[in-house]
Amino acid sequence: MKRAYRLSTEAPESMETLRGDCARMAPHWVVPAAAATAPVPPSLIHGVTVPPASARLLDGMSEYGD
Repeated sequence: MKRAYRLSTEAPESMETLRGDCARMAPHWVVPAAAATAPVPPSLIHGVTVPPASARLLDGMSEYGD
């Protein structure tokens, strides 16, 4: 079934409108039970390779919150 969309002449939604919509929907969202995970010891991490281009890309990124 095709859904018809119509163009709106209203202003785009604001961040406050979006936050309000999310707050109203939050009680309807089901949160899955989190599985307990244990940290993996570094000795078990092996065979991971990072391509040089990806390493340079990450190295060039600023830290979160800069």
